[in-house]
Amino acid sequence: MEPVNEADLEEVTHDGVEGTFTQKRLSAATGGGRLGCSLYELPSGCQPWSYHYHAANEEALYVLSGTGTLRLGGETYTLEAGDYVPCPADATGAHCVVNDGDKPLRYLAMSTMTEPDLTVHPDIGKLGVYAGAAPGSDGDRTLSGFTDLEEFEYKPTNRE
Repeated sequence: MEPVNEADLEEVTHDGVEGTFTQKRLSAATGGGRLGCSLYELPSGCQPWSYHYHAANEEALYVLSGTGTLRLGGETYTLEAGDYVPCPADATGAHCVVNDGDKPLRYLAMSTMTEPDLTVHPDIGKLGVYAGAAPGSDGDRTLSGFTDLEEFEYKPTNRE
């Protein structure tokens, strides 16, 4: 493996819950497998994903520049450069980032890249299923999709 520079990587554009945002897959560019790391850039007003948590993957965020708002485990925090956010693989790690600042919000998102994984989206009542490749991976999945959470026995914690 060799070092990579983010300036040499192509941006992937995604449609978010609110607005579009870009991702550069740093770990994938080095052939990394068990530890994922991507650089995200959110323009002002962007919310990439709904409030959610993972059942199998721990995540962490590190803010490089810009400001925003983080909802984490039911609490709301202001994000700024230098902030590090752990997101455990359970309801206490439920999170959602929004760029409500005037400038782009750039952050690193790291994850353990475990599969299979489930994502629980309590605000919208959805369950995500991922098998064959972890969320955030560009690998081929053997099973992937969203379904209504009400189809399952769901016992939310008091932190949601």
